[in-house]
This record gives sequence, C-alpha cells and structure tokens, in this order.
Amino acid sequence: MRLSVIGCGYLGAVHAAAMASIGHEVVGIDVDPAKVESLSRGEAPFYEPDLEELLAAGVSSGRLKFTTEMAAASGASVHFIGVGTPQQKDGYAADLTYVNAAVDALLPYLRPGDIVAGKSTVPVGTAAELAPRIEATGATLVWNPEFLREGWAVKDTIEPDRLVVGVPADAAGEAAAELLREVYHPAAAAGTPFIVTDWATAELVKVAANAFLATKISFINAMAEIAEVTGADVTQLADAIGHDVRIGRRFLGAGIGFGGGCLPKDIRAFSARAEELGRGEAVAFLREVDAINLRRRERAVQLVVDALGGQVHEKKVTLLGAAFKPYSDDIRDSPALDVAVRLLGLGASVTVTDPAAIANARRVHPQLHYIEDRDEALRDADAIVLVTEWDEYRRELTPEHASTLTGGRVVVDGRNGWDAAAWRAAGWSYYGMGRP
Repeated sequence: MRLSVIGCGYLGAVHAAAMASIGHEVVGIDVDPAKVESLSRGEAPFYEPDLEELLAAGVSSGRLKFTTEMAAASGASVHFIGVGTPQQKDGYAADLTYVNAAVDALLPYLRPGDIVAGKSTVPVGTAAELAPRIEATGATLVWNPEFLREGWAVKDTIEPDRLVVGVPADAAGEAAAELLREVYHPAAAAGTPFIVTDWATAELVKVAANAFLATKISFINAMAEIAEVTGADVTQLADAIGHDVRIGRRFLGAGIGFGGGCLPKDIRAFSARAEELGRGEAVAFLREVDAINLRRRERAVQLVVDALGGQVHEKKVTLLGAAFKPYSDDIRDSPALDVAVRLLGLGASVTVTDPAAIANARRVHPQLHYIEDRDEALRDADAIVLVTEWDEYRRELTPEHASTLTGGRVVVDGRNGWDAAAWRAAGWSYYGMGRP
C-alpha cells in the first residue's frame, strides 16, 4: 500500500521506516531540508537503536523516500500526521500550529476515499475540529495514537502491544478501520489487540496513559520523600508493593524523575484541556504530579551539596548522563541536564558525559564541560552523580574501577541504579534517592 507520513521528526521518521520494513511504499514529508537530506541517505538525524539500519534498508529498497514537497503525498491511500504538539510558550496547553499547518498543506492532495490518520498527541476534541476540512475533500479522518518508548520505538511500531483507531460512527469510519487493519497487517495477524473507538476516546487513550505513568513515577517519588525523613528504603518499598499484581513493579523506580518530550508537556496539556472543558478538578492531581517530579531534581542537587560537606564551590562533579533516559539522545526537559546546570550555578566544576547526547546537550547548554569518554570524565572527580541509567554506567561501572580514577569517594545515585552495599564496601560514601 502507498502511504505518506507528514512530519519526519522522532515519531514520523520511525513510523515511515517501520511501515516500509513491512512492505509498504512510503513517502516521508518534512519542511526541514537538512532532515530530509539526512533521512534520504538512510541516516537518522537522532539516536534511536535499530532505526538507522531500518532507514538504510528502506531507502536502498526504493520503498522509502523523503521529500519536502507535499505534492508527493498525492496518490497515497493513508496519510499519517506525526508532527509535534509542543507546549505553548505562554501556558500549559498544547500548541496545534504544526497539526493545523500539516492538514492545510495536505488538503489539496486528498482524494475521495483517502484516509488521514492523526498520530500526534493532541487535546481531546481536536479530531472533531479538523474533520470538516478533511471530509470536504471526500477523505476520512481517523485518530491512531502512538505509544512509542524512546529507545524501543522501532520494536514498539513493528510489534505494538495494542493498536487504537478512533473513527467516525458511519460506514466511512468502518471502512477506514478495516484499511488501517491492512496497514498494520503483521501486528494484526499476530493477535495484537486492535481497538476501534470514537475520536475522543482515541485521543484520550494516549494522554490518559501518559498521565497514569507520570502519576506512578511521582507516587514512588513522593514515597521517597517520606522515606528520606523516616529512614525507610524506597527501593525495598517499591519491591514489596510491586508484588501486588494490581500495582506492579514497573515505573516504580524512585529517582530524579521523568523528563523528555512527552510526559511533562502531555500532563500539562491534559490539565489545560480539562480546565477548558470545565473539568479541571478531575485532573487537578496532575499539578502535584508535576510538582513532585520537579522537586526531585532539587533533591538530587541537595544530596550532592550535603555529600560534599555543605558546599560545592570549585568541587569537581561528574554527571553520568545527559539524555532524559538511556538509549536516546533526547535532552528535552532532561532531569540530568537540569541537575548539571543547577550545580554549575552553585559554583561546582561540572563535567557531563553521555554515550549519545553530548552534541545535543552542548547546543543547548554550552556552558557545561563535556567529555565523551566515561573514564576520562570521571578522572579526579570529587563526586560522581548517576543521572541517566545507561548500562555502561549502571551495570558496567564498578566501584573498584571508579576508585582508580577519582580522588573523591562520593557517589550520588540519582536513579537508584547501583548496589549501595557494594559501593560502601569499596570505601565510597553512597547517597541514594529515598534510601538510608
């Protein structure tokens, strides 16, 4: 089937490459010429495991092409819209400028029977507002939210845990759902749940899922705040309550909190939309979820200050990580970089290392000192701070090896990813988040 993907950022590039890999003919369209040139060479403009191989295979096969020309969408049966919906500069609401621009640019090339499938994360009610413009061309609008995890996006696209399609309640909607089932034929054939809903439900599924995950993370971080004043160990607490199948252990990792381009802005946009609908009180708790999350960054900074005797001026502090999570070079709202900048503001000599995100971090925070090599970054540090749980930090760095590189013996575990007993046994002063 011939498909177009409008917007070739993180979501769109992965989706285009994945759809080509399962046999579709795909054209990706983006307004950024540099991005299009990179993708056309089979090179990913951002770090995502397995994506570059998928891009290269799609481009070399001829099934995958990229362009800046919207006219290239003409003739596609399904047009996926995967542009960004950033937080508005003057408030919490989502900025739909790019969604509206994508739809307006696509309208002249739509034919009767075409499907426009929104994948961007949008406020509930967006599809209903867009539909009249699209339906006037004879095309049908559906909403098909994505559930990608950065670092696992290729797998999540090709082998999703569920497929959600919001359609209008008419014959055109039924036909559109069946066509989307064909688009995702390998996953559908493998038994992946294929959930057909109305537009509003499909829009809510994504923001509700992100709100729940953010709430779960902030819940365990709230427990960490209590643990810190009572002497309890939040990691043992999480293990204990995580055995309850109604709760589960995943996303119960206390630390410096969540970041990235989705959870923070999505829960804020959800709150703003609820206020617009006159139901702000229903999700008022999300304001506290956000506040708890931001407090953990300040707590990590305070742990470093306390560990170094009450002040960090001219102390060398090495932060392991810059990306908001491992297996990504995404630094949007990165807790790791927030902690680094705060420590620099207190007078510390801050060194940041990361396997993938240094180039992005340097563009946004050139005032920080970056070293690519982990061991070189650790050399002569007074304190080490784990802020992104890459395997080469969390699993591969031993306290014995670190002892050969640093002058200090202080570690602040901002992700509770290390064995506290092992570090202490090796002569280190270990400080965790919500741990005694």
